Amino acid sequence: MPVSRIIPGVSEPALGRLAEDAAFAARRGDLVTLSGELGAGKTTFARALIRALAEGAHEEIPSPTFTLVQTYATARMPVAHFDLFRLSAPSELDELGLDLALKEGLALVEWPERAGGVLPHSRLELMLEDEDHGATRRITLVGHGDWEARLDRFIAMRELMAAAGLGDETCALRYLQGDASVRRYARLTCPERSVILMDWARQPDGPAIRNGLPYSRIAHLAEDVRPFVVVGRALRTAGLNAPEIYAQDLEQGFLLLEDLGDRVFAREVETAAADQEELWRAATDALVALRGSAPPGSLAPYDHGALGIEVELIIDWHWPALYGTPAPEEARASFLALWSAVFDRLSLQDEGWVLRDYHSPNLLWLPQRQGIARVGVIDFQDAMRGSPAYDLVSLLQDARVDVPPELEGRLFDHYCAAVGHAQTGFDRDAFAFAYAALGAQRNTKILGIFARLAKRDGKPQYLRHIPRLWRYLERDLAHPELAPLKDWYDRRLPTKARQGLAP
Repeated sequence: MPVSRIIPGVSEPALGRLAEDAAFAARRGDLVTLSGELGAGKTTFARALIRALAEGAHEEIPSPTFTLVQTYATARMPVAHFDLFRLSAPSELDELGLDLALKEGLALVEWPERAGGVLPHSRLELMLEDEDHGATRRITLVGHGDWEARLDRFIAMRELMAAAGLGDETCALRYLQGDASVRRYARLTCPERSVILMDWARQPDGPAIRNGLPYSRIAHLAEDVRPFVVVGRALRTAGLNAPEIYAQDLEQGFLLLEDLGDRVFAREVETAAADQEELWRAATDALVALRGSAPPGSLAPYDHGALGIEVELIIDWHWPALYGTPAPEEARASFLALWSAVFDRLSLQDEGWVLRDYHSPNLLWLPQRQGIARVGVIDFQDAMRGSPAYDLVSLLQDARVDVPPELEGRLFDHYCAAVGHAQTGFDRDAFAFAYAALGAQRNTKILGIFARLAKRDGKPQYLRHIPRLWRYLERDLAHPELAPLKDWYDRRLPTKARQGLAP
């Protein structure tokens, strides 16, 4: 059944803000229809939405009254703006390219009633009516198809921002380009502050792949915002600079977060805006400090199941991408048996925090602060309990930024010295084994993930990182106690084959 919501008393500036919110919620394949009398604000809304998607790149957005359709390329998706007022017959829609527009991006349609009922069922309708002698508008939103549930979330998002004093036209909302995550972010820029909006609808379980469980359950991946809230608060208590949570809607999956800026470690290094050793040393010190705090007991252990399902990604995705055929069962079985022995040894280590994605895309530089507060930490919702070596190797063998072996060695020594000074009984040799083993596990996993992103998801840009990952993995496998694993990689994925997915 269609879902409808009414927003009364909308001024023209507020209409622009509504369009910005709608632009954030938009996805490829969306159809948004705009109904109302001449001068009701249909084109005003459409222009504001297009500008929000284009991030101001298109200053001139003419009405398509005479051309019937105007198209725009934006960073997120193509947009087609249709005006059907002069449409002679519904059959002309095929000539205008509505179907193609919906396959590629977003379609905005003014005067949808002229289409004669041939528009796709799934759509968001906006009906604009004058109020108060034209000073404001009454807007009725109706969601059809997949917009029935999405409209409820859209209204919940706006209500959360309004309750926090961030919902009016004095605040501009702009989408933040993400990476490979299902989460979406926007920055709310207001006269006196800036806030980050996180949008994370609960993810449905995927197909069962082992023991009746989907991959996400075996690998202990967070499926909604709740783990982010729990872990974030625990990290702040431990002294790390995780973003403060200002407001939350746990049911619908929205958070309003402290804005830690956009000085991401990776970009700081790429642009030479900051010294890599200073950044990485500060982040290493934050991990040293984190060892003084126990992780929440609710966190799952980084167990055989999670570690093992992750290394299998190289067999499932990287192997067939290299060789064109699935890995033989014998190769898989010997691979997993070798890893199982390594995981048995790792299980004997003392447990601590494992943030799991502690690397340059998720670390922000705040040089105006002091000590470890200079390091902003995000994307920690998949945190677990396990060896603290995992986060150190995630940092010092960064998948997206080269970390020279000399710098890695200095910061590894720095970490061990600091922990040894603060903690009696620290076993450096055991930690060095865990560091190499978990580095090999993580780099193996990421080789599989990047092959999957390239081959399944059409994102070949990740292939440029493949040579770096193999260099790290070779460093890790050089540990004497990983010799049996090194032999497997050298025989099954020899040096010549390792370049097969390089760009």
